[in-house]
Amino acid sequence: MAKLFAVIRREFRERVRQRWFWVMALLGPLLFAGLFFLPLLLAGSGGIKRIVVVDGTRTSFGVGVASALQRSGVFTAVRVPARVGLVDSLTRAVGAKELDGFLLLTDAAVDSGKAEYRSSNVSAFRTIAVLERTLGQLATAARLERAGVNPTVVATAQVHLDLETKKITGGKTTGESAAQSFSLAYFMSYLLLLAIIIYGVNVMGSIVEEKTNRVMEVLVSSVRPFQLMAGKVLGVGAVSIFQFLIWAVSARLLLRVRARFASTTALSDSASVFQIPHVSLGTAAIFTACFIGGFLLYSSMYAAVGAISSSDQEARQAQQPVTWLLVLSFFGMLGMLNDPGSKLAVILSLIPFTSPIAVPARWAAGTLSAGEVTLALVLQAVGIVAVTWVAARIYRVGILMTGKRPSLKEIVRWVRVG
Repeated sequence: MAKLFAVIRREFRERVRQRWFWVMALLGPLLFAGLFFLPLLLAGSGGIKRIVVVDGTRTSFGVGVASALQRSGVFTAVRVPARVGLVDSLTRAVGAKELDGFLLLTDAAVDSGKAEYRSSNVSAFRTIAVLERTLGQLATAARLERAGVNPTVVATAQVHLDLETKKITGGKTTGESAAQSFSLAYFMSYLLLLAIIIYGVNVMGSIVEEKTNRVMEVLVSSVRPFQLMAGKVLGVGAVSIFQFLIWAVSARLLLRVRARFASTTALSDSASVFQIPHVSLGTAAIFTACFIGGFLLYSSMYAAVGAISSSDQEARQAQQPVTWLLVLSFFGMLGMLNDPGSKLAVILSLIPFTSPIAVPARWAAGTLSAGEVTLALVLQAVGIVAVTWVAARIYRVGILMTGKRPSLKEIVRWVRVG
């Protein structure tokens, strides 16, 4: 046991002392800062768009559109009657940055709902949304008036229904919306995917490096292969948990600052759009348990890959089945978010190779009973023991093997005699 702790301490110290560890530890908070504050800042940016309404209608529809756009606070709109050569002149003005765009209106806007907007930037979703909403409302009102119907009466009857969604967890209603549940499930799964791959590959790379430098032969003379593999996996795992703690504390502090920033600025409306989902204590516990389980499971597999490889190039090729197994579980998660209680979702949460991602996603997107969570974690633990046993037998033989990469038949023989 003392030798195992010595390997864990060595792996932990070597990685924590590296400059790149602290670079990544600091990049995490910077990424969180961008995630929390950039939407607030960008929501209020963009400026007023200078546009011309080219009115080719025979009614007062163009006048109403120009007035409505001017009142929207998004545009500075000027109405100009359509004439020959005007479109070419406005096109040159847009190209010279003297104008942001121009709207072409004809009677077809009311008759068939067709209009045209030309600009150097047609990917500004906020601008296009305001144009479509304004044109749609005014065109509908014009059609109703032409049919002898009072538009005010119709508008009153067509009040938009705002459906508010709230999640029920543990028999209690929470304030979490459907969008927040989806974003939490997606973010947790994506973070788990990246973390398991990154730190699993670190375990594999460390083993390959020590094999190529012949350091492994010295280590095996004083430490048993299983202790060495377990020490590497647990040491790198401790580093990853330490880094996650740094990120978690930083995210918590940024959330507090974000709430104050949003409430004390004119961006409070946009802050309500870009909501950060609430992470409960139960969600954090399940996320941590699944991360530890997934890391132990896949790191053992990456350790076995490193043991059978003699170079970095061989290791990168041999790791692809392991990586794809993890990536496929992530894509399976995307398919089950719409129905967390489906058969596919249940099966994915019970298979040890997919449960590290499926269980947190199901928990965030819907609700899991304590029995389901317990069963998934027990099966995951059984899978970790089985995979570690196989990986240890491969590791015991493979760490001292160099040269040609072994075939699948040879690896099976290693498992039998290891």
